[in-house]
Amino acid sequence: MSAVCVYPMCVRASRGLLRLRSGVSPTSAPTALELVRKLSAEQSKAGEGSGTPGLAQSILQQTLQQQQHKSQGQPPPAGEGTTDHQQDDQGEDKKKKENTAYAKKVVLRLAGIMGIGGAVGVVYVFGSNSIDEHGNKVVDEFDNAVPVIQQLKRTFKYFKDYRQMIIEPTSPKLLPDPLKEPYYQPPYTLVLELTDVLLHPEWSLATGWRFKKRPGIEYLFQQLAPLYEIVIFTSETGMTAYPLIDSIDPQGFVMYRLFRDATHYMEGHHVKDMSCLNRDTSKVILVDCKREAFSLQPFNGVALCKWDGNSEDRTLYDLAAFLKTIALSGVEDVRSVLENYAHEDDPIEAFKRRQAQLAMEEEQRLSDVSQQKKQGLSFGSIAGRFLSRKQQ
Repeated sequence: MSAVCVYPMCVRASRGLLRLRSGVSPTSAPTALELVRKLSAEQSKAGEGSGTPGLAQSILQQTLQQQQHKSQGQPPPAGEGTTDHQQDDQGEDKKKKENTAYAKKVVLRLAGIMGIGGAVGVVYVFGSNSIDEHGNKVVDEFDNAVPVIQQLKRTFKYFKDYRQMIIEPTSPKLLPDPLKEPYYQPPYTLVLELTDVLLHPEWSLATGWRFKKRPGIEYLFQQLAPLYEIVIFTSETGMTAYPLIDSIDPQGFVMYRLFRDATHYMEGHHVKDMSCLNRDTSKVILVDCKREAFSLQPFNGVALCKWDGNSEDRTLYDLAAFLKTIALSGVEDVRSVLENYAHEDDPIEAFKRRQAQLAMEEEQRLSDVSQQKKQGLSFGSIAGRFLSRKQQ
């Protein structure tokens, strides 16, 4: 009887498997579970003593579990085999990883080969002997070494000299010797920065870069030209600064021009060394908007506020008065004067305050002197009258 009952269950199980293979959606999963329960109930009615669970029931349960895990995006439970589709995906991922690793190796090898080739080319180009105008090799101190060592040493020396050219000034004497009689040499030297002191760079989409002239440039040059040797020393390149200097000084008050290649490059700043100017540093005044520019000689510089392009600015007029006062006073060492303004945020404003205070003190002194004179005159007149009456 059990054999007769098992056959219908196998038929139903095979029908359930066909439905699952055709595709059991998550919404149809409860119906398949009911089928499993129904099959198990019929099996228990057919004979509980058979001792072995139904094959169809176990297969159906396993297939349902796999289908549920797949619909939820979870990996199959441990112990269950992967499908053919998953095996294909794993194989493709493995191939992709292998191809990526191979491509990385190829790229690294090519980069290494190119780097070695570039290094060899640099050593060959910069490590060869110099050639004179006749095409002959110039003998140097490295000719006695092994050829490869010669190339390496010359290359090292070339880059060392190039670095030194960037960091150090181009010459230990940036200016020629002072003029001698019958030519006139001003007693003081004024060194001016160009950017943000005399000019302000502005950029717009329509015009690109343009430089705005600060009010008072002509007045500054005219007032100080008889007293100061005017030098433009800027951190800009010569290609940029040369035409700008021509535009602000058509009358030729600027005697010398120095550019970026004449500066020291220290800690990210272009520093101007006054000791390289070939002038007495006690008579040199540097005007800049950056204190780092004269960090080697901090008491030779005047740090102006950075000009922002304001057309109402009057700083250069006040600067002319300040520098003219120093020159006309015949100061022996300008550092003794500039030291008093070294810690001021705005030295020109500090100078104006002190000038106003001195003017008030002078006015007070004059008023006191005039008051004393009046008192003396009144006393003298009273004494004169007394003596005249006594004589009578």
